[in-house]
Amino acid sequence: MKRRSVLAGAAALALPAVARAQARTTLRYIPPVDLGFLDPHFSSAWVVRNHAYMVFDTLYGQDRSFESSPQMAEGHTIEDGGKDWRIRLRAGLLWHDNTPVLARDCVASIRRWAARDSYGRTLIEATDELSAPDDRTIRFRLKRPFPSLADALGKVPTFTCMMMPERLAQTDPFKQIPEVIGSGPYRFLADERVPGARNAYARFAGYTPRQGGTPDWTAGPKVAHFDRVEWTTIPDAATAAAALASGQQDWWDSPALDLLPMLRRRADVVVRTTDHGGNMLLLRPNCLVPPFDNPAVRRAVLAAIDQTEFMQAVTSDADLVNLPLGVFTPGTPMASAAGMEVLTGKRDFARARTMLAESGYKGERTVLMAPLDYPAMKAAGDVAADMLKKLGMNIDYAVTDWGTVLQRRAKTEPVEQGGWSIYVNMQDGIGWTNPAVHPSVRGNGRGAAPGWPTSETLEALRLAYFDAPDAATRKAIAMRVQEQAFVDVPFMPVGQFYQPTAYRKTLVGVLDGFPTFWNVKRDG
Repeated sequence: MKRRSVLAGAAALALPAVARAQARTTLRYIPPVDLGFLDPHFSSAWVVRNHAYMVFDTLYGQDRSFESSPQMAEGHTIEDGGKDWRIRLRAGLLWHDNTPVLARDCVASIRRWAARDSYGRTLIEATDELSAPDDRTIRFRLKRPFPSLADALGKVPTFTCMMMPERLAQTDPFKQIPEVIGSGPYRFLADERVPGARNAYARFAGYTPRQGGTPDWTAGPKVAHFDRVEWTTIPDAATAAAALASGQQDWWDSPALDLLPMLRRRADVVVRTTDHGGNMLLLRPNCLVPPFDNPAVRRAVLAAIDQTEFMQAVTSDADLVNLPLGVFTPGTPMASAAGMEVLTGKRDFARARTMLAESGYKGERTVLMAPLDYPAMKAAGDVAADMLKKLGMNIDYAVTDWGTVLQRRAKTEPVEQGGWSIYVNMQDGIGWTNPAVHPSVRGNGRGAAPGWPTSETLEALRLAYFDAPDAATRKAIAMRVQEQAFVDVPFMPVGQFYQPTAYRKTLVGVLDGFPTFWNVKRDG
């Protein structure tokens, strides 16, 4: 059946009376992929972060300008020349089991988060003592001033510093927590979870939004207007479009790009770009095993990339594409043209083939992974597979669901033992704004994200960024990071595009940024 006829036919469907009444207090949402993990410190997947912001809360929030402000925190004081931070919790905070939020819970949560997050590890390395002097005070006694401490605790890019009870935070950070208990505006309903199909949340009566301010990204008061939020996984785009058109679903996170024209013609649907950071598509090589343990092989692949070709495969809508893409989010302060000729110069595929031949590549089987259930990443994977084969590589193209990709990418073994060589990834633009938060420019080997590149130069530049005294110095360091990234090639950027979201016109209060479920309510 054609997508067009499915969508048109769905418009005639009507909700039963009981369902219509229930819909007044229930928000029905279609996530981009299934929620495979529930622990915000275990997985860096966006869908996990979006789930986490419903259930858990953070000490600080950030607005669209990346300015941090207290969230669970009431405020903080800084003494001893910037080396003594005391963060005071708001009074009356409760966990979902109705026990009080204590400072020692937060200390344990920070430590667990820092074990997984590169920004967090840098903060802990700069800390002499992290303690809870009393039930509402978190104290950082630092080795040296760390002016961005609040930014680290409130950062939006994954991993995010979510707070959880001490007994859960003491779980090995490389294992999942045994239950989902937070202090956020919604409770996770574990008994209603159907893996691969549905997740449900109930408004937490014990949640008290912070006072004052305006909801902006993750900052300001988080007021939940719906009694329930239901996430329904619908992998088929035509089925999802039909459910949105009929009113059976209220919000489709990531509509198929080829269906946007039809959705825009509907008077009862709003199609809007809320995430202005965009989506960054990239290839991430495994730097631990052949052939990409060889930087010369990585540079040969980088030289072969035609970002325009990749993005034409993703969407024919030029208004949704922004090129060229370097190491940092275009249009943000750290973006520059430094070293960009490697991507913007005239494409010379013959030269790239010569570079590969001279690199020492020995024809090793090279496993390229791409997810079937993320259309943009699958399209990029198809282009990458064709490009790498033409380049002369022995490609084994493994296309599976995203959950399987995530499980396999954790393997450090050679491909003969179930490992991988390179995969297509997509990261949000808010995570590419500077060296402190960028997940793919770390050069700390096995301490880095899957791909595990080693670069002492990148690591030294990143540390210098933290110590930079002013914006001009930070900009200069970011330029050097970009130039070095094109030498070490911890990843290959293939393009930026914007993913509109679609929701019923009766929903109001949908905030900019990634999907959040406070402030949203039904009008009419």
